[in-house]
Amino acid sequence: MSAHVHALAHKPLTVSAVADFIGCPFEPRVPEQDVEEVVERRGWSWEHYLVCDSLVTQHGLVLCSESYVPFGFPDARHLLVFGEVYPIDENDDEMRNGPWLFPIVDDWQKQPGWTGKRPATVDDCEGVLTRAAQAVTAYLGSTPERTIVSDATTVTGPAMTHRIWRTLTLTHALVLGPHADNGPYGYLTHLQLSLTPLACAPDLPPAHDTDALNRWITAHVDW
Repeated sequence: MSAHVHALAHKPLTVSAVADFIGCPFEPRVPEQDVEEVVERRGWSWEHYLVCDSLVTQHGLVLCSESYVPFGFPDARHLLVFGEVYPIDENDDEMRNGPWLFPIVDDWQKQPGWTGKRPATVDDCEGVLTRAAQAVTAYLGSTPERTIVSDATTVTGPAMTHRIWRTLTLTHALVLGPHADNGPYGYLTHLQLSLTPLACAPDLPPAHDTDALNRWITAHVDW
């Protein structure tokens, strides 16, 4: 791959960040009146712009949950964003979206520990995903069960690699890859790790059935 994207911002996904993320849903549920204190004690902060109603963890990554807070809700979808991509839209030859999308990517890049590249390539994005996959593999002690290049979960831009693991308890799916952002109407693309109950879809399809795998991934990462 060598196709270009307008901009890439990212922060390394570490093994400790993966461990904390996967552990959050299985912690004791935090009473509503204690949420603010728990967030502050962890060194986290609220984020309402980069991703609506999300949290910035002590690792500097953006965590979003269907349950609003990620603590003690194993039946909810959770996602951890470690990269943001402004892909090239073939339907936007005049770059009408650039004036408002570039500043958003710049805001991601300005977060502590984040770096950026503008312009960038799909290979740059794939490199970020590969290094993130190494952190997930190191934590789980196993390589992905499935790997597929797909654009099924994005609105625009090039296909990228999705990697799928299941937790040792076989209760949750871990999907690492690109996904349409939950902010500016899908024009940007998250590079994210999703943690989702396996009940969202049937058993993991075989590696050769790409259509079924695309549907399976979409069922687990789309809200």
